[in-house]
Parts: sequence; C-alpha cells; structure tokens
Amino acid sequence: MNIHAQRRAQLIEAIGDGIAVVASKPSQIRNGDVEHDYRQDSDFHYLTGLEEPDSVAVFAPSHPRGPFILFVRARDPERAIWDGPRAGVEGAKNDFGADNAYPIGEFDSKLKGFFKDASALYYSAGRDAHFDRKMFEAMGAHRQGRTRHGGPDVMHDLDTLLHGYRILKSPEEIAALRRASDITAAGHREAMRVAAPGMWEYQVEAAMECVFRSHGSPRNGYPSIVAGGANSTILHYNSNREVLGDGDLLLIDAGAEFNLYTADVTRTFPVNGTFSDEQRAVYDIVLAAQKASMDASVVGAGFESIHDISVRVLTEGMRDLGLLEGTVDGLIESEAYKQFYMHRTGHWLGMDVHDVGRYSKDGADRPLEHGMVMTIEPGFYIGVEDESVDERWRGIGIRIEDDILITTEGPVNLTDMVPTDPDAIETLCQETSAFTPMMPGIPA
Repeated sequence: MNIHAQRRAQLIEAIGDGIAVVASKPSQIRNGDVEHDYRQDSDFHYLTGLEEPDSVAVFAPSHPRGPFILFVRARDPERAIWDGPRAGVEGAKNDFGADNAYPIGEFDSKLKGFFKDASALYYSAGRDAHFDRKMFEAMGAHRQGRTRHGGPDVMHDLDTLLHGYRILKSPEEIAALRRASDITAAGHREAMRVAAPGMWEYQVEAAMECVFRSHGSPRNGYPSIVAGGANSTILHYNSNREVLGDGDLLLIDAGAEFNLYTADVTRTFPVNGTFSDEQRAVYDIVLAAQKASMDASVVGAGFESIHDISVRVLTEGMRDLGLLEGTVDGLIESEAYKQFYMHRTGHWLGMDVHDVGRYSKDGADRPLEHGMVMTIEPGFYIGVEDESVDERWRGIGIRIEDDILITTEGPVNLTDMVPTDPDAIETLCQETSAFTPMMPGIPA
C-alpha cells in the first residue's frame, strides 16, 4: 500500500458511513491567457498524489461505488499536444488507485447520489467560492428531501480531521523535508558567497534559486525575501529590486520545495563580509534567543512556550542595549518589546510553508509531539526612521530561522548546514562563488 493509499485508509476509517469531498486547486490566470505555474492543493495531493487541476476526490465508504472515487479531466489527444497528457479516467484507476472514476463533467449530476445514506458530509469550505456554492447548493437541495431519501444531517469541517493527520509527519514526509532542507541550505550558502556591494538583490536571488533548481527543486515553497539594508526591517519584503550597499546587512528568507514539501530558512549576513559592532551586537541577541528556543523544543513542551522563551531573551537584549528601559517582566507584560519584535517565533512546516494544524489543544497550549516539524525564527528589527533609538542602530533587521523536527530523542535541526555562528558566516562570505562575477544589474 503506497503512502497516499495509507492516508486514504485512515480518513475512510474515521468518517465511517459519512462522505468526504476534496477538490483540486483550480488553475489561475497570471495575465492575458497565461496561467501561473500550477501547484496542487496540499490536502488533495496528500490523499491522491494527483497533480492535475479540475479534479475532485470523493470518499464514500458506504457507497457501492466507493470508497474512493475520482472525477478527472478526460483524456484529450488534441489538448495533449498543447498541454501534455492527462491521467484520464483510466489513469485515475490504474495509476492513482481510485475504485471508480468519472469525467469531471459528471460530478454535479452524480454528487447527490453520494449523499444518499451518508450520515454526514466532511468538507473544507472557504478555499474556492465557486466550488463552495456547488457544495452548499447540493447540500441544501438534499436537505429538502432528506426525510424521504435519507442522507447527511450535518456538515463537518474536514480540516479538523485531516489536518490532525498532517501535523504529524511520516518517515516519507520527513525524508522529503530533509531533501528540501538540503537543497535550501545549498542555495543559502551560495548566496553568502556571491553577495557583494553593488549587486542587486534580485541577482543574489537568481544565484540562490539557480542552486535550488539545479539541485532538484522545481519551485520555491514561497516567494523569496532578499532584503538588503533597511529592507531587512520589512517583514514580508519581496520586491528584491534594490542595490546592496557596502556595510548593509542582507536578510534572505527562502525555501526550496521538494515533492511538495518545503523548507523555510532565514539567514542575515553582512554584504561586505564583516559585521559592524552594532550589527554583531543585535545578531548575537537573536542567535541566543533562537538557541534557547531550540533547546526547549522537546516532546511535551508547549508550542507557545517556545515563543515565550525567545521573547524573554530578546527583551533582555533590548534592555541591555539601552533600546528599552524597565524590568524585563514589565517590558514583556506591557508588550514594549513589540517595537522591535512583532511576529511569532515559529509555525508548523510541511506541504505548506505555514503548515496546517492548531497551535492549541483542548483550550490549552498544544504540547509538542514526536513527528511535528516547526520553524524557530526570532527576529530583531529597528526601523530606519525610529527616532526613539540612537541613529547607529537604525535600519538593522535580523532574523535567524531554522526548521526543527521534534523527536523523542530531542530536537533535530534539519537546516543546520547553513551556519548561524557569526564568525562562520564571515568566513563563508569570503569564499569564492561558483557563479561568474555578475555584470552590474539594472532596475527591474
């Protein structure tokens, strides 16, 4: 039984005599008649392995045509010339394990038949308004006649069930995340080698992502952040179109995807290869916060407690630098630290960069479990126009992020191949890049 079949069996057992419906991600137009690069919905791929749009999976354990039915695009030799081959109904059964399969055009007419005798519908609303309307209208029409024909009396949020599975990673998933991490690490190391004053941010991005592609990653897990100088203080900066200055820091937040699993790594390093005294002082505080939070990431620890550890270390550092005044407890209680640290310390990681799963359980801080993967990414950002601090600190933005696998033997850093020690970073920045020195860029 392959990994997708194992996941389906788990879901089918859980829904009993209900039915579950999961739709593929629709393709999206980029501009004109050009589509964005297609990337399948994570839940749909998790259960089916199919990477085609215009597909729907129905799980109906009590239905005579079940338990696993796929609706897919029919094979079309003419379209294959333009777009490539499709799995078709035959491939849905032979290659993807469907018990039955039909052309996608028959989904609407057959949907009501799957409702019959099902005790409940499991569906995740809010992803595709068009498909939501289809499901709600079918459910409404069914309810009008359910006293005569039976069928689901209630609709459950499928996310609650399915995402409870996805938060715990199987050995196959961990292997994919390790590969994504290795590729990402290689790209970040090359970025440290290639960056130099006078280059454009997008040129460093190109060198890094060339390594991603050449090492087997077909796409990024999210748009790369390559933020030089004061841009490093903008949390989601990703225009990547500024010139790197001598004395600037360069913050890069980027992750390669492999088999639909993504890494998520951030490093901050000096463009000219040497930290200034002020940059090094802030960097050391962020690194101490990250190490303290990583050390505490053990089975049974609360997810939120990891954030609290980083907050305390960072707040102590802010006070010690003279950027904040008061007791550490008071500064935390008043949230004064948010002037310089305004985001959380981590998130789940997997098929999605901000992966699924709740951060609380039974109304309390969720304890970490073996097989969870999370990021730990404290930061320290001093705005370039923040007149409450001395000018020498302004425009310094630092974030350090690694991907941590929780195990019963302790936390495992999947991305420790990229140095975080500032001395090791300075040494790596002095190494020769594999890329030919780039011509000066032009504004993008």
